[in-house]
Amino acid sequence: MFLHLVDCAQGQTRKVCGYSWPVNYAQLLFPDFSLIVCGYLICRYTALNRTVWAQVESLVYYFLFPVLLFQSIVKSPLDLVAASSFVSAGLLLGLAGIGLAYSLPYLPWLGRHIDRRGHAASAQVAFRFNSFIGLALADRLAGSQGLLLLAVLIGVCVPLFNVAAVWPMVRHAQRGFLRELVRNPLILATASGLAVNLLGFTLPLWLEPTLTRIGAASLALGLMAAGAGMQFGHLSQAKILAVAVLSIRHLILPIVAMGLAKTFGLSATQSTILLAFSALPTASSAYVLAARMGYNGGYVAGLVTLSTMLGVVSLPFALGVLR
Repeated sequence: MFLHLVDCAQGQTRKVCGYSWPVNYAQLLFPDFSLIVCGYLICRYTALNRTVWAQVESLVYYFLFPVLLFQSIVKSPLDLVAASSFVSAGLLLGLAGIGLAYSLPYLPWLGRHIDRRGHAASAQVAFRFNSFIGLALADRLAGSQGLLLLAVLIGVCVPLFNVAAVWPMVRHAQRGFLRELVRNPLILATASGLAVNLLGFTLPLWLEPTLTRIGAASLALGLMAAGAGMQFGHLSQAKILAVAVLSIRHLILPIVAMGLAKTFGLSATQSTILLAFSALPTASSAYVLAARMGYNGGYVAGLVTLSTMLGVVSLPFALGVLR
C-alpha cells in the first residue's frame, strides 16, 4: 500500500514515514540544487573538467542509476490496482506535455516564428524530466515510498517520452528509434524491476546494503553531473521557441498535474509526487540525444541549463503553492 502524507495538528509540519519536516520547499530543495551548483563550479573552475564529468555521467546513466531504479521497484510490494489512478494520472500528464510540445509549430501566431528543425530537437525539453533530481527529491519528500512512486512513473513514462523525443527527429536524421529504446538502460532497469516485483521475488538481505550504497552514490553524482553539463552560450538563439517549451515544462504541466490529482482523487503522497514530477527540470541527456542525431546540441544544452535553473522556482511553486 502507498504511504499517505498526514498533516500534523498545528498544520506547520507534515509527517512522512513517521518523521516530521517543515513545509518549506525551498529549504527542502537546497541540498539537491547545491549539489548541482557544486558540479557546475567544479567542472568550470578545477581540473575536473567536462571530459571527466562525461565519464561520470556515463557511469551514473548506465550503471548506478539503473541499479537504484531496480532496487526501488523491487524492495517494496507493488499493488497495480491501488496504483492504477496514480499511473493513469502520470500517463495523462505525460501525454498532455507531448501534445502541447508537438502543437507549437501549428499554433496560429506562434508557429510562424518557430523553425521546424529546431523544434524537432527542442520539443523533448517540454516533457522529458531529470530523473536524477526527481529521485533525490522523492527520497527527501517521502522516503522509500516516494522512491517507489516515482520509479513507477519512470517505468511507464520513460518509454513513452523516449519515443516522443526521438520521433520528430527521425524524419531528418534517417535513424530509427527502436534501437534507441531497446538499448536504454532506464527502460531495461524499470521493466526488469517491475517483472521481478510482480512475480513476488525479493532481494537477498546480504545484497541490500551494497545496492543502497550504489543508489546513494547515483543520486549525489547524478545531481553533480547535471550541474557539470550546464551551458549558457546558446540561449540567445530561437528565444520564442525557448520560452514556449520551458513554459510548458515549468508552468503549464504543474497546473495540469494539480487538476489530474484532484480528478483522480489521489492520496496526499501520490499528489505530492505527481506535482514534483510535473515541475522537474528537463532531462540532462536531451542535448546528448539532439547532438547524436545531428541537431543543434548546443542550443538544447542551453535549454537544459535554463530548465535546471527554473526548477528552483517551479518545484516550490508546484509543491508549495499549487498543492
